[in-house]
Amino acid sequence: MGEAVAPEPVPRSIEREQSPDRGAIADWLARAHPVPRQAVSEWSNHGVALLPLGRRFDAIRVPSERVHAAVGSDVPETVAAALAEWLHGPVIRDLRSGPSPYYVLVAPDSRWQGDEERLGTGSHLGVPRPGRVSMLACWVVLPPFPGSLCATARLRALLDIAEPLPLRTVQP
Repeated sequence: MGEAVAPEPVPRSIEREQSPDRGAIADWLARAHPVPRQAVSEWSNHGVALLPLGRRFDAIRVPSERVHAAVGSDVPETVAAALAEWLHGPVIRDLRSGPSPYYVLVAPDSRWQGDEERLGTGSHLGVPRPGRVSMLACWVVLPPFPGSLCATARLRALLDIAEPLPLRTVQP
């Protein structure tokens, strides 16, 4: 009869790969601000930092209805898992308004040919501190490592499977 063999522990390097280094990610995000210490202060005082876009990253604002149609659910855990699997990069959700849009973070020089609004130079985004809860915004998908951004082609592919939103007629 064979001896019982204890399972080998997971190497620390694999553990680090599986859980993002929130401190390094927060540092990378704070450096998007012209005064990184101000971003850290905003996180401490307000839960979110208002970061300028166009320097380290841009954001594509996607209506929640489009995201939910694309992933086939509006259950937060299901949406988060689907977006993580599809996009492999950071996604923030604005919690201040009813429809609560999603913001997909992309490289400033990446090409975007979608109907969803791209926010870049001259715009700011309320970014929650990684690993903290805020009443204003939340991370749906945390960046897996500093500098990680979503590919616009993957976002386009995901949104292509969503049904188009109905046109809304404005009454005069």
